[in-house]
Amino acid sequence: MRAVWLLCLMVLGGAALAGEPRARDLGVPFDGAPGPLNAITDVAGVTVGQVTLLDSGDPKHVVRTGVTAILPRGRDTNALPSFAGTFVLNGNGEMTGTAWLEESGMLEGPVLITNTHSVGVVRDAAIAWRVRAGGADASGYWWSLPVVAETWDGYLNDINGFHVKPEHVFQALDGARGGPVEEGGVGGGTGMICHEFKGGIGTSSRRVTIDDHAYTVGVLVQANYGTRDALRIAGVPVGQHLREHRVYSDAALGGDTGSIIIVVATDAPLLPHQLKRLARRAALGLARNGSYAGNGSGDLFVAFSTANVEAVRDHALNTAQFVGNDAINPLFLGTVEATEEAIVNALVAGRDMQGRDGHYVLGLPHAALQDLLRRYGRLAKH
Repeated sequence: MRAVWLLCLMVLGGAALAGEPRARDLGVPFDGAPGPLNAITDVAGVTVGQVTLLDSGDPKHVVRTGVTAILPRGRDTNALPSFAGTFVLNGNGEMTGTAWLEESGMLEGPVLITNTHSVGVVRDAAIAWRVRAGGADASGYWWSLPVVAETWDGYLNDINGFHVKPEHVFQALDGARGGPVEEGGVGGGTGMICHEFKGGIGTSSRRVTIDDHAYTVGVLVQANYGTRDALRIAGVPVGQHLREHRVYSDAALGGDTGSIIIVVATDAPLLPHQLKRLARRAALGLARNGSYAGNGSGDLFVAFSTANVEAVRDHALNTAQFVGNDAINPLFLGTVEATEEAIVNALVAGRDMQGRDGHYVLGLPHAALQDLLRRYGRLAKH
């Protein structure tokens, strides 16, 4: 089979080109103060790598998929775990490695996101990547339970073609960088659909202050959920107005059958149980945009902290700092705000995409969104 792997952004591929507007640029109003990049990489040390796979050669086997890698500590991720917690809002999905994460309170390695039927190969490749990096433990072998999450891209992508290969996972991990994060139909989000518009990867961040200490919360989402009528942006019932070109009948599918993966990062010192609390708050940001976590939706969240480096070195006795529970509210609020904006950024970055069997999904129309925001008195002034 002919395989042309295009590791680039294309308008037809569903992704925004460099320099194109994000949600704030269109006048969508958001609360809170973002970091300089308004991305998960505003949390120092966090890197993101993405591989986008596009091939239109065979109409029955159109490729619209990929993989996204988030490394909590960049190049030090293999050697240094992070305190972490997870939360499942609705469990019709998969995130591997979470049993041990919940037991230990540690995220050991990267977080990877892909399509539903590529979880296995991505998981195995993540182990191979870690072994290849060297530095195994005293036994000579790495013991590894990678965290790999998924959403379903089978409407646009030949999901049963198993097009994600180990080398693509290696490329995403080795290519992870700080700086701006590509959004829309890229990486694991290449073939994803959100509220029946083109969805995919989105990111945002918030700066918060607790007792004169400045911290950052960053969020990255792979958005593949939602019904059209339920979509709300900045409180405006956008989906009830923009009803043209609906992808499929939500009623026939039993309502919201999509999924979303949300990754929350912070440099605030938090213990694992507090990070689980942070992960829960992502659900509130998701709800602001109209999700009701339907029966068929896989809404899986993970949160980690890059603080407490010495406490995660696994000495016999460790000392960790943590924000007091009575002081944690700004981090909760920042998570809600950044999650809401990350999802809207994914929608704004989405571009029209044609996939397998002629299936076609439109990107969220920017001018129509601005007209609705203006009509409801919600268009922000620049």
